[in-house]
Amino acid sequence: MKTSLITLPLAAILLAVSCDRTLDEQSVDASQGAASLQEVALMLSSLPLGREQMDEVHSAVMASSENGYDEEYTMKDLFDSPGSGVGDQAAGTKSGQEFRQPMRDLIRQYLSEKSQTKAGEEDPAAVEEYIRDLIDSDIQIYWPFSDSWNGREEPVITFNPGTNAESNIGYTLDGREVEVSEAVARERPVWVVNVNDDSSYTSYEMLLKQNPEWGQGGGIYIGTKAEAEDEPESKALKIKDFKMKRNYDSWFLGASEFFVKCGLVENFKAKSEDELRNYVPTITDFMVVVKRRQLGQRIPFNVLLASEWTDQMEDIAFMISEDDGGTVTSWKVDATVKIKSKTYGVEIELPIKSRDDIVWRGSLSRRYIQNNSGKVQHFGDVELTLELI
Repeated sequence: MKTSLITLPLAAILLAVSCDRTLDEQSVDASQGAASLQEVALMLSSLPLGREQMDEVHSAVMASSENGYDEEYTMKDLFDSPGSGVGDQAAGTKSGQEFRQPMRDLIRQYLSEKSQTKAGEEDPAAVEEYIRDLIDSDIQIYWPFSDSWNGREEPVITFNPGTNAESNIGYTLDGREVEVSEAVARERPVWVVNVNDDSSYTSYEMLLKQNPEWGQGGGIYIGTKAEAEDEPESKALKIKDFKMKRNYDSWFLGASEFFVKCGLVENFKAKSEDELRNYVPTITDFMVVVKRRQLGQRIPFNVLLASEWTDQMEDIAFMISEDDGGTVTSWKVDATVKIKSKTYGVEIELPIKSRDDIVWRGSLSRRYIQNNSGKVQHFGDVELTLELI
């Protein structure tokens, strides 16, 4: 009976690579599945990586960043579309580079050599099964501060230890073990093997790409041009810019993913209580990824919360949360409108996950918004500029 080594935990294979590279069980939080991340980091550091493979990873993380996601390269993209970033498929784009020997070829070769049976034969089926499991695991390469890479320096490869540690062991391509921290990652390339948690969401950059009639941001606001042309005198409520005052996650996890949610009764012009039944609340919900290098920076945003604002809206529901996962629940709150000097509440449910950090939530009054239009306002650890235009 043939027994393939690839069916064993990958650590059993990697332990044979070098006596310098062993799995330190004390540094692994098994409940977070960090051991598998360490195994993948060991594997990647054992590959004969060259300039071409580093260019591939850099191309992918830059593409992800331009699409509004973190600086990340998922295993799915690595095997299915080398050099492509998160969001490229949805945008109908892919890396413009062709790689003579992409990383997926090096990984297959490495695994094939380690999958030999007792009879000395390779087991291709076992290799492909492992690769499929790797793709389905959501494991990725995260490269913080990748925009400062000089195009030559080799990376240190580490992994998310699954704790709140500020440093961890890292592996160089020449076989050494070094300590890495966020300070080190600012000075030299560091690849962190972690798990993707934002690719399933649509960033506002992707919304722009998928809806080119909205404009391209900057001085043009997200919202259809038709709306602006049909009612040039109507008001609109937008977020002009966004500033994060602290990182919410460990640097091994990457950027902070904020979800901005707003609930209101848009274009409300009812003249009687009976007409109120004809209006359905509008919920605006989008993701903002703030990279670690953007901490403390005021990021131009220009996203519309309401394209048709009327003075009959008395209060709107507003919430900012930072994504930490969990089960989907909701926050129930009333948005209020005024009809002939009488105020009516309209119940709105804003979605949220059970482990999310609540940055700020509450009601914003019409008077508050009008009095502070264009002024920087504090919402917990985030600063926003709301503006009526």
